[in-house]
Amino acid sequence: MNETYYEFGTAADRWDRAQMFFEAKEYVTAARILGGLVEEAPEQVAPRLLLARAYYHSARLGPAEEALRAVLEIDPVESYARLMLGRTLERQGRRTEAATQLRMAAALEGDFGPGDGGL
Repeated sequence: MNETYYEFGTAADRWDRAQMFFEAKEYVTAARILGGLVEEAPEQVAPRLLLARAYYHSARLGPAEEALRAVLEIDPVESYARLMLGRTLERQGRRTEAATQLRMAAALEGDFGPGDGGL
């Protein structure tokens, strides 16, 4: 794959560009930029999470699941990653696995549903 102008510059420049492309719904381009950022800083959650979102919105569900699981290895209580993983699994028809992730996301957010007793 040839590098393009938007893959050059500082990490901060590329992060800004990736967010711009994501907001413009250019998810494939955003993912391309974010992939490089993730390689450079694998411990960072934000680029991985936005990469997962870009994959999800471009219907690349396998890579989205992989990116989300990597986020959760770094930060197991990242509730939005749990929610996204649940939605990604749902779109893959893996409802039982999805339900587990969605319940965990809700619990992390403090949403225990009706009858939670105010816990």
